[in-house]
Amino acid sequence: MEMSREFTDAWRAHRIHLVDLAFRILGDIGAAEDAVQEAFTRLSLARDVEDERAWLTVVTGRLCLDQLRSAWHRHEKPSDPADLTNADPVLPTPSPDPADRVTLDDEVQLALLVLLQRLAPAERVAFILHDVFGQPFELIADTLGRPTGTCRQLARRARGKLSDADRISKAVAAEQHRDVTERFIAACTGGDLDALVAVLHPEAWGRASFAADIGLAPVVSRGPHEVATTLLPFYGPGVTMVTHPHSDRPAVLAYRDRRLFAVLVLTIAEDRILRIEATVDPA
Repeated sequence: MEMSREFTDAWRAHRIHLVDLAFRILGDIGAAEDAVQEAFTRLSLARDVEDERAWLTVVTGRLCLDQLRSAWHRHEKPSDPADLTNADPVLPTPSPDPADRVTLDDEVQLALLVLLQRLAPAERVAFILHDVFGQPFELIADTLGRPTGTCRQLARRARGKLSDADRISKAVAAEQHRDVTERFIAACTGGDLDALVAVLHPEAWGRASFAADIGLAPVVSRGPHEVATTLLPFYGPGVTMVTHPHSDRPAVLAYRDRRLFAVLVLTIAEDRILRIEATVDPA
């Protein structure tokens, strides 16, 4: 694929989803952005890609898996004896064809990311791709380089290791709002006022609370147009936003220059965003 309009369209259509996925796997916004950038670089060199989203998901997943394995081996933390005897085979660098500490720490160290630290790399990738993002096991098999049945077992074993079932179920339940949340992120980071107004509920309202040392009173806005025009100057182009589970509601983490500066917790009603509660700390 040449650096063309088709490539630009693919970047706009799939980048938000891929950064979100990579962030869930890696837990680091910079590493996630780098993995997605590399995936798109490989797409630019590929030929005859029929399903760009699936192709990019596989490549991004493989790149994340490579990073997890590297970190895993550096820390020498096999999760159980089976991981020593049935260790993941070392995959070659993915070819262009996939078929072959922050100020808001207390706010963002949420259940799912913490619990995922217990999983071996392949388990973590299988669980996130399937249970969180709803990807079929056939695609996960391409990502991990393993049979489909083995990928099912990896996801099942991951669920068994995640003993805090109630918190996990709430985190996954929040994924039901993924489409609305992704449209919200696309509208904000794309600077699209009309699209942002469209994803907000007619009775939408927002509240931004600031860190105590900043000395600013909370800011409240009401109505979709007022909420949208208040958001865009702060969360527009140049900001990277990713989703994150927060109790039983979706949340969005906002980064500028790879530094976290805000957490936005969303309340969704009737497939639109009814309430936005932002915690902001520019430092």
